[in-house]
Amino acid sequence: MKVPLANLLCITVLASSGTSFLQEKRGSATGKEKRVQYAAWDDVNVLAHGLLQLGQGLKEHVDKTKGQVKDITIKMKVLNVTVSELAKLTQRLQEDSEALKAKAQSLDERETLVLNVSMDLRQKTEELLKDRKKDHERMNKLEEKVDGLMQGEGLEATNGNYSDARTIQWMLEAQNKRIDDLIERIKQQQEKLDKQNVRIRTLQNQIQLKSERSSLKRKEDEVHLNASSEQRDSPVAMASDCHELFLRGETTSGLYTIQPTDSEPFEVFCEMTPEGGWTVIQRRQDGSVDFDQLWQAYQTGFGSLNGEFWLGLEKIHSVSKGGHYILKVQFSDWQDEVQTINYPFRLNGEESNYSLRILGSPTGNLESALSTETSTVPFSTRDKDNDQKNDLNCAKQLSGGWWFSNCGRSNLNGRYFVTPAPKQRHQRKQGVFWKTWRGRYYPLKTTTMMIAPAEIENKS
Repeated sequence: MKVPLANLLCITVLASSGTSFLQEKRGSATGKEKRVQYAAWDDVNVLAHGLLQLGQGLKEHVDKTKGQVKDITIKMKVLNVTVSELAKLTQRLQEDSEALKAKAQSLDERETLVLNVSMDLRQKTEELLKDRKKDHERMNKLEEKVDGLMQGEGLEATNGNYSDARTIQWMLEAQNKRIDDLIERIKQQQEKLDKQNVRIRTLQNQIQLKSERSSLKRKEDEVHLNASSEQRDSPVAMASDCHELFLRGETTSGLYTIQPTDSEPFEVFCEMTPEGGWTVIQRRQDGSVDFDQLWQAYQTGFGSLNGEFWLGLEKIHSVSKGGHYILKVQFSDWQDEVQTINYPFRLNGEESNYSLRILGSPTGNLESALSTETSTVPFSTRDKDNDQKNDLNCAKQLSGGWWFSNCGRSNLNGRYFVTPAPKQRHQRKQGVFWKTWRGRYYPLKTTTMMIAPAEIENKS
């Protein structure tokens, strides 16, 4: 039976009053010996009943406290088991890390050895080539002497002199053949060493990626341990871009869902390479999608992620605004020759008309055909003219939306032409072109634009 706290207080006061009453009774009894020396039965009954209720309340309180202590003990045991498992997992990760470090050190030593052997072989090859050159010079001189003997004085020479000249010539030819065979073997050995060097670098790259994944896994385990039980039951946060998916173990190119910071989730096409994951923002390959779209379409995106598409300026901005990013531009001509150029860049938001700024010199074999480091070029479409030509709308004249500066250096969102291109010049200049490769009026066969964190270049 549960007794309210107020009742317990009343019972305690009543018990105290009863005790005082008994003491007064006893004091008055000293003067009157013949009066009753014991308290009334009702008072004793009330006092006993109050003490009984007080004892029952204390017993219930003790039982409740025991149950709470038991629950706390069970939770502490579960926590101890979790901490123990985490400690074991941490120890295994440390052991794996040490093993990876040892393997990496061994690979470094092997790479150094291969490089040393390669240098020695190059030196020997150079020495053999020099010796071969000297032997060729000697052989040419001997051949001249032999020709002289055969054509002039050789006609009057004896058969013994002719035989000696032929013998010398055969010896020189045999020596020349041995030198050629030796050089060929050295070249084959050099090719094997180069292939081995490539394999070593690939293994080093894989070890580094495993280390990064282990570090990421360790951080996720720590987050799970420190989180509450509701947080542990919640799903893992989405990746912010394709490179984060790659670090989580995804190595197959295809469609994935990402969620950049302060953005809703959306689907992208990820191009997975040995160095990392690239988020594809544009693709042209067959002319199946019309890229002569208005501002709203270029802002939100259009096309099919499995074919030709433009991801959308707002999505590109949400992915790249979180750090330093690289823009990779890749295109091919109608002979299937491929070229690539990389830019460090920053894409501003809608308030700046998604202006593009190149932050450094590009890498690759081509000259830049985008804005320079000193300028910021806003995006333009035929219904929103933001280009730097005051008397001309570049998007309307060239077709498609692009970061136009003076209308003439590049436009990868122009009209798609299948060779042969139109003969009229005003039509050809509306095509997909990159002026510093194949010229202003050459329509490209394919183009792909993709972005990734700048750290990916340090692994390539």
